[in-house]
Amino acid sequence: MSPVTRVALALAALLLPLLASASPARADLKLCNRMSYVVEAAIGIDEKAATATRGWFRLDPATCRVVLQGTMTADRILLHARALSLYGASPIAGNGNDQLCVATDNFIIAAARQCRTGQTPAPFTQVTPTKADDGTLIAYLAESAEYDDEQARLAGIQRLLGIAGYDVSPIDGVDGPKTQAALAAFLKSRGLASDVVSQPTFFATMVDAVQTPSPTGLTWCNDTPHKVMAAVATDDGRTVVSRGWYRIDAGKCLHPDITGQPKKVYSFAEAVDDENRTIKLKNKPLNWGGLVQLCTRENKFETSEQGDCPSRGFAATGFTAVDITRGGKTLRFALP
Repeated sequence: MSPVTRVALALAALLLPLLASASPARADLKLCNRMSYVVEAAIGIDEKAATATRGWFRLDPATCRVVLQGTMTADRILLHARALSLYGASPIAGNGNDQLCVATDNFIIAAARQCRTGQTPAPFTQVTPTKADDGTLIAYLAESAEYDDEQARLAGIQRLLGIAGYDVSPIDGVDGPKTQAALAAFLKSRGLASDVVSQPTFFATMVDAVQTPSPTGLTWCNDTPHKVMAAVATDDGRTVVSRGWYRIDAGKCLHPDITGQPKKVYSFAEAVDDENRTIKLKNKPLNWGGLVQLCTRENKFETSEQGDCPSRGFAATGFTAVDITRGGKTLRFALP
């Protein structure tokens, strides 16, 4: 049996429940999310001469999920995580040392160091789980704020409220009048009962609501068959802040996080392929912008300086002005 086949079978076996009561002691691997983001995780199993990967496992803030079942025999366990596209450029650092193959949708890849068609390399990080009293191995997803479960859940709610256009700053996992007022307004605007907050499906409800057109703020909707990356800018009368990128999948909508009460809002978006190269139609980039020149750059960015973009490593990009003073505004990105 080849090493690739052996590790693929090992991964499949670990992902199935053990049926015999006389089996060796279990050491299930559980992932726990203490971040303020809804994330999707993928795991890698390194055993002898081969590596396999599987994903995606969705994890709401302050939740855990068993991702491997059975006795661990792997030489190394590796982890890759990504935030949902509605958060814009991924806030999760992709600095793992192992480049392993993943796919866009749910996947199991046996030979995960040699990507094939439909697979792309992603940075995986080796993890050393802690062992609970019952023998379960636990690996935590955390951010610099070091939230506990209660704080992570509240910070996750705050972050989605911000994307929906409500002012909940700062996002700190601390309850207060501003957060409660924003949450009440959000529930009312969406016709949701107050008890939905305590339900285990609340984050799924919030994510669905955030990705549908809103009567307030700015909404982007992608009517193309391509992925769209968008940037937003706000002008409070003193400073213009531009930031991006927000990923909007085909057929989806997204609210960029616009806090406070800006006097002006600007938008730019472009269609890209799976390798984030700009889509061109008749040799022209497929984008949606305007004449207002503001600073952007290729990777995740936020800047309040809009002069002389190239000298600071930015590009001058044409944004279009969006009027949201009379209520919500939906920009639909479509093929010409």
